[in-house]
Amino acid sequence: MREALTHADILAVRDASRRMVRELGFMQPTLAETDLTPSAVHAIIEIGNHGSMTANRLAQVLLLEKSTVSRVLARLVERGLIDEKPSETDGRAKALSLTPRGHALLGNINRFANLRVGKALHFLNGPARHRVVGGLADYAQALATVQARSSFPNPAIHIHEGLLPGAIGRVAEMHGRYYAHEWAMGSFFEARVASGLAEFSQRLDRPANRIWLALQAGEIAGSVAVDGEDLGGGKAHVRWMIVDDGLRGSGTGRRLLDSAVGFCDAQAFAEVHLWTFRGLDAARRLYESAGFVLAEEWAGDQWGRTLTEQRFIRTRPKRGDTHTT
Repeated sequence: MREALTHADILAVRDASRRMVRELGFMQPTLAETDLTPSAVHAIIEIGNHGSMTANRLAQVLLLEKSTVSRVLARLVERGLIDEKPSETDGRAKALSLTPRGHALLGNINRFANLRVGKALHFLNGPARHRVVGGLADYAQALATVQARSSFPNPAIHIHEGLLPGAIGRVAEMHGRYYAHEWAMGSFFEARVASGLAEFSQRLDRPANRIWLALQAGEIAGSVAVDGEDLGGGKAHVRWMIVDDGLRGSGTGRRLLDSAVGFCDAQAFAEVHLWTFRGLDAARRLYESAGFVLAEEWAGDQWGRTLTEQRFIRTRPKRGDTHTT
């Protein structure tokens, strides 16, 4: 079974990638001890490795816009580094190849790059060297696979029970971003979410309280919590229900709410309450499909602006009762 992707994995690869980009000089205006830009150096390498290729193919290999490649090629032709001839297979295209001067430059580039890489690999013992060589090749292939598949499936969503490092800030951020954009709420709302979560986190060791996080590729992309203490009287409070914009419509909200409702039923809460705003129609349909019913609504201004607040209630189903999901 493939091991689950973790947030630490992603951060480690990102950190290593940034350091390699810097150490290999890709942040500089020129590359490989030439006076050429990184894109021009890569164009020389790819044309030399292929022997001959069209501008369209070069753009695909370099993952650059055709207009950008055209400007790069124009400068390389002007400097006598590449030659353009009519393609034998496509009369509308030109075949690109290196001139003798271009081949000489490619030799210098390869010597420089081989020396840089060789020096670094020299500091690694045999097993570490093999891991680096194989790992980098596999990672490059994985990146190419993602690029080639426009319909490549997104990483699976995992519902995690409990808090994780950074969760309070991330859940507050998701609320702050969404409600600022959609409802023009300011930092006051986000601060209320953060402070409420911080207080709740100190009560998660008690059996009536739970929180669930939706994780995608190790990143927190959704949340919901059940607070079984703040309402009292055998009532539970569903709080901080949010799904990141990129996952709306994916069923993640349903999975989070099912986790919360299942917990409430297992704890035998007589009622489950949640508060929301009028206008969140997709959320309302989700709540109603889980058995929540609108109990009351009123105009409130506790969030920094006047909104129509709503309270939904779900009563614990009797044995044999079901709700459409």
